[in-house]
Amino acid sequence: MSFRIRNYQPADRDALYRVALLTGDHGADATGQYRDESLLGHRYVGPYLDLAPELAFTLLDETGPCGYVLGAADTISFEEAFLHDWLPPVLESLVPPEEDPATWDADQRLLAELFRPTFVHPMQLDRFPAHLHIDLLPRAQGQGQGRRMIRVLEDALTAIGVPGVHLGVSPLNSRAIGFYEALGYEPLAPRLPYEGVLLMGRALP
Repeated sequence: MSFRIRNYQPADRDALYRVALLTGDHGADATGQYRDESLLGHRYVGPYLDLAPELAFTLLDETGPCGYVLGAADTISFEEAFLHDWLPPVLESLVPPEEDPATWDADQRLLAELFRPTFVHPMQLDRFPAHLHIDLLPRAQGQGQGRRMIRVLEDALTAIGVPGVHLGVSPLNSRAIGFYEALGYEPLAPRLPYEGVLLMGRALP
């Protein structure tokens, strides 16, 4: 199977939202877990496609898009644009979650993240101001495509003078942690105590 990487194109949007769903259960298929299957894409894909399309790259094989890597050169500026520009019109079509988190299902938990978003930053944000997010469908995994895509994004960040990039990964996902370590990423301390995500970063040339 042959793969190619290219810059995101608007026609990719629905397919990349679909990739988010098909990898939305800690890398496994989350189809059927959500009543609104667009919520994962709204949280983890759409903002990057609209706010930083120059740092969005699509992986394709013979059947179409099968992965993406998304980035933001300046995390703080990206989050401000997400909160003030991108999110408000999206929320107009959504209903806030119930008040009691004990009643939340998968949709309600994602709605809570959209209506009350939180962000985790490394203490060394001046050294690692960019961040990235990557997902590949199973048919594209284990063939070096993730490494290729991250290098493409890193090259794009380097070209505009970004000194470093960070990402978040589940501390229980030893496979992913090992993958990022092999690419030169090291654990970073979060700005505030935070459980549930391990921050990792890499200085860029």
